[in-house]
Amino acid sequence: MGKCWFYGVLIAVACLCNFLETSVWGVEGYPIEDLVVRLPGQPKVKFSQYGGYVDIDVKHGRSLFYYFVEADHHPHKKPLTLWLNGGPGCSSIGGGAFTELGPFYPTGDGRGLRKNSMSWNRASNLLFVESPAGVGWSYSNTSSDYNSGDASTADDMVLFLLKWYEKFPSYKSRDLFLTGESYAGHYIPQLANAILDYNAHSTGFKFNTKGVAIGNPLLNLDRDSQATYDYFWSHGMISDEIGLAITNDCDFDDYTFASPHNISKSCNDAMNDANKVVGDYINNYDVILDVCYPSIVEQELRLKKMATKISIGVDVCMSYERRFYFNLPEVQKALHANRTNLPYPWSMCSGVLNYSDTDPNINMLPILKRIVQNHIPVWVFSGDQDSVVPLLGSRTLIRELAHDLKFKITVPYGAWFHKGQVGGWVTEYGNLLTFATVRGAAHMVPYAQPSRALHLFSSFVNGRRLPNTTRPSIDE
Repeated sequence: MGKCWFYGVLIAVACLCNFLETSVWGVEGYPIEDLVVRLPGQPKVKFSQYGGYVDIDVKHGRSLFYYFVEADHHPHKKPLTLWLNGGPGCSSIGGGAFTELGPFYPTGDGRGLRKNSMSWNRASNLLFVESPAGVGWSYSNTSSDYNSGDASTADDMVLFLLKWYEKFPSYKSRDLFLTGESYAGHYIPQLANAILDYNAHSTGFKFNTKGVAIGNPLLNLDRDSQATYDYFWSHGMISDEIGLAITNDCDFDDYTFASPHNISKSCNDAMNDANKVVGDYINNYDVILDVCYPSIVEQELRLKKMATKISIGVDVCMSYERRFYFNLPEVQKALHANRTNLPYPWSMCSGVLNYSDTDPNINMLPILKRIVQNHIPVWVFSGDQDSVVPLLGSRTLIRELAHDLKFKITVPYGAWFHKGQVGGWVTEYGNLLTFATVRGAAHMVPYAQPSRALHLFSSFVNGRRLPNTTRPSIDE
């Protein structure tokens, strides 16, 4: 009896010690102050999630907000993936985390969450950052910090990652994958480039970067701008006459983000004609998706009605539901967000950021070349329903990069398969450079085609090629 009592006390003490350790340090030694216990209206899950700030510059009061989700199974065995949305100046929390590839979507009434069964945390631990300062809940107490560009954004992200690793030290040795979409075609390659510079000069810790993947990325404004009008014409969205006028009158080599006046009047008139014909009732980021009428949705959200509108299995009003949800005080409290009570509401894209209007003109191909030359695989993937940064430009640019690298074709251009159907088309150069399309996807690939997107991502982080057969693969 006494012996059993003694062992019982030992077990109780051990349990108490474990409880106290978890309470002080969080799960697996992570910071308890950042642990998100439960989000309002969130379904039950078994994985841990964290939200909070990393102070980049204490003197300036510059801090970046992050949301971190562990893999839903065996997180200690899986890599770390950083995801950044573009803009420039748009939120990775609102985009990637809660609209595309994170574990939850907003419900139609904007007051709860539903589970994303195709979340990328099935394959990796996921880290989302609102970057640069001025985006979402990231902020600075120094107004000049809101004058930013590609270089300062990349430098801040290197600092962020170093300080984030201090919060989560067990991830320092993990494989790191850098991913994003749209203007992250600038953010991610320049971050990878800054990490290469850091590793070259560091005598201690070095980032363990294992891959770069960017979806519908802005890589070269000259080519990507022209591709938009080629896409309009090839998809029957403009007439032959307008398409020919743009082809004959526009020299996109002179096109710059900051100075569209460099375009001739005849070219400008032709582009205006094209945009009028395409019209306001098409979502240029997904040309086959129905549009959401915001005035109706916002009225329904205020009245606590279900506002979800479904088009081809996709909630086309998710962006309005998301904004409503993130501006609920109880949501911000649960996420440890908005700690300074910002004088403006959370929005998907920043209204305070003054981003460089010349950096979008930077050609990313030389930076991608350096990344590949350092033996880091690069995947570029494109939803084929996007007219904003269409596959037509990205595919050509990646082929030109492969030619510059003197890479041979290792996987000829052909279909890849998911669940017995064509998931898209893919080609590979030199075993390090892959271009893939995702059939039926849009500018936000995981939003429009979550299952195919997860298959592509799982293949990427596991170092596997996309399957060229209808037989089920390990990622399905």
